[in-house]
Amino acid sequence: MSETLYTAKDYKSDQYVRWCPGCGDHALLNSLHKAMAELGVEPHNIAVISGIGCSSRLPYYMNTYGFHTIHGRAAAIATGVKVANPGLSVWQISGDGDGLAIGGNHFIHVLRRNVDINIVLLNNRIYGLTKGQYSPTSPRGLVTKSSPYGTIEDPFHPAELTFGARGRFFARCVDVDGPGAAEVLVASARHKGASVVEVLQNCVIFNDGSQSRLASKADRARNAIYLKQGEPMIFGESNEYGLMQEGFGLKVVKLGENGITEKDLLVHDAYCEDNTLHMKLALMDGPDFPVALGVIRDVEAPSYDESVYAQIEEVRTRKPDRTLEEMLMMTSETWEIK
Repeated sequence: MSETLYTAKDYKSDQYVRWCPGCGDHALLNSLHKAMAELGVEPHNIAVISGIGCSSRLPYYMNTYGFHTIHGRAAAIATGVKVANPGLSVWQISGDGDGLAIGGNHFIHVLRRNVDINIVLLNNRIYGLTKGQYSPTSPRGLVTKSSPYGTIEDPFHPAELTFGARGRFFARCVDVDGPGAAEVLVASARHKGASVVEVLQNCVIFNDGSQSRLASKADRARNAIYLKQGEPMIFGESNEYGLMQEGFGLKVVKLGENGITEKDLLVHDAYCEDNTLHMKLALMDGPDFPVALGVIRDVEAPSYDESVYAQIEEVRTRKPDRTLEEMLMMTSETWEIK
């Protein structure tokens, strides 16, 4: 980290931002600039990698190194960037289509390997750039250009996919919630290893209202719970509700009813190795439960890039560097063809 004090402006490029007016990408971009200023990493030590899609234009709007790559391959290229230059802070920007459809295999393996990159998954539950087809996260029944009678497929839950791939960091925010988004982006960058931030985003053109439960600050007070490490799970406009365990599941309770106090509520522990509760929190949805926002899981483990270099050094201590000729002559039989 540099001793220079950076501001959000230092991470902004001079390019005109070309997204639809009202697109959630605008708000997320501002939050990312602010998060980077808080982290204080020099712009020349940051690389932003994207695939194809509306969100994948983001590297153009960063005053950092960037690479607008090919459809679904952002995770593979980001892995190469990080392993080749582990000193860089590497950010992957993907949409739900780019990241979870054609890029789904790369997504799960970058998490399994625990490559130290920060994956920002902008989830608007639609293909926006190609004009409104359903995506891997579109809900069953959604009417789109490619499902005129409603999609008959069940969607991926990014959190479930992350945990299934042994992901060790998962957070969630809403595009228009600037402070909440910046907070989880900073946390993801400080996590050593692969991190996923799911950004619940609105597409004003092809899927407007998909995040209506969380669109305003008042909506989020009613319908979301901001998880804080070591604090009771409380939510509501007046913090009148909480979460308790019921059997193997969760239940919403009202403080004061039946003698329930804060001491009876679950306390958030993002650092717990067991992801059972993390999964239940991340999958909460529907009218009876709040949507979990904030850092849901944050567990340390050896990162792939560090392990690669550690292995190289360990092998070098046992096997000194040799020329190609020496390796061929000393490790295998040789013969001459005339």
